[in-house]
Amino acid sequence: MKLRISGGDPVRTLPWPKWPRADDNTAEALLAVLKSDRWTLSGPFAGSPSRERLFAKAFSEFIGVPYCTPTTSGTSAITLALLALGIGPGYQVILPGLTWVACASAVVCVGAEPVLADITEHNLAISPDGVEAAITDRTKAVLVVHPYCRLADIESLRKICDRHGLYLIEDCSQAHGAKYKGQRVGSFGDISCFSMQQSKVLTAGEGGAALTHDRALWRRMEQLRCDGRTYSATSTAGRLELTEVGDVLGQNACMNEFQAAILLDRLPWLDSENEERRNTARDLYLLLGNVEGITPLLQNEECEYTYYNMVLHIDRSRFDNASIDLIAFNLAHELQAQVSPVYRPMHRHRLYTPLSTSRIPWTAENRERFDPAKFTLPVADYARSAYLTLPHHLLLDGPRGANDIAAAFSKLHALRSELASQTFHDDSGAF
Repeated sequence: MKLRISGGDPVRTLPWPKWPRADDNTAEALLAVLKSDRWTLSGPFAGSPSRERLFAKAFSEFIGVPYCTPTTSGTSAITLALLALGIGPGYQVILPGLTWVACASAVVCVGAEPVLADITEHNLAISPDGVEAAITDRTKAVLVVHPYCRLADIESLRKICDRHGLYLIEDCSQAHGAKYKGQRVGSFGDISCFSMQQSKVLTAGEGGAALTHDRALWRRMEQLRCDGRTYSATSTAGRLELTEVGDVLGQNACMNEFQAAILLDRLPWLDSENEERRNTARDLYLLLGNVEGITPLLQNEECEYTYYNMVLHIDRSRFDNASIDLIAFNLAHELQAQVSPVYRPMHRHRLYTPLSTSRIPWTAENRERFDPAKFTLPVADYARSAYLTLPHHLLLDGPRGANDIAAAFSKLHALRSELASQTFHDDSGAF
């Protein structure tokens, strides 16, 4: 037996379930838009509600929040949230030091200062204690991310924000459909944000949404994403369904009708697909109990998780101290699928370069404030060295997929001396 990277056969020889999923109904939905007279909300009214409005209604009902503004991306949803809350230069936003760079870059792009807080190891989410310690008189909001396959301690974070008079922005881009105490995530924040990018469990290739309980915030976000315009109270065939309001300076961040049609078609499948992933995850956790050195994140019985990625802790001493990048790289080749370590912590991430932007006046004081290197994030640093992620579509293969994943880990463990002797050249972990 050899590792595949050394010329052996891979553990997985069959293709994994395709993602994104689509069927004949999806194709029909897209064709209906193609044949219609309206491809975007800024197109003329064609006699029936736009698919963008229909998706906004369906998604708000799904999450349990009354107001939804679809957007071009998760990043634009966060940007609209910040702007709607009046966050800009002079203010600080606290966010996790381990998350995708768009969370911090959106804060920079509105002129506010990102403050990176460390994470909690049991869920890889922002630490409530870290948030409390980071609050200053310039703090305006806390941006909470539900990461990978676990939920942030949303109850504690909500209490902190309420006690200090801060806005809570909830980023649920990796947790569509997840619940805490029976309540959907996305319903706890002043504004919640979602991404519908291709890798997400609800996707239209690109897209996003911002939701709120507050009608005034929703009205601002509606204008912010459509150049200061909102939907008209009445509709006339052949004319734009938009009214120029201009309460705020907006821009174009509108979801188009093709994206909305896909999301309307796939949303009814979200709960059942999430249940598929949960069932496979349970099977896999049991199988991995037979492999030394592999541990899942802790589970909270009050949470119903979804799996954007499955995250596993690797005791590298059980793999002859091979690096996490090397383990992920070999696992990717054994499974013939993407396997990666968790994100690099934000203060070390090569894509988070706030000092390179022209959006901030670079005084000496601002350079110090915006320099990510000033932050110390020991738990996030440790997580990058000890956790890896499996993409969610692998969990759509049921028991067969769980068995193959467990077999790949067993193979790496059995050949750990060969694994540890390799020289690693590619830090992407990509297959």
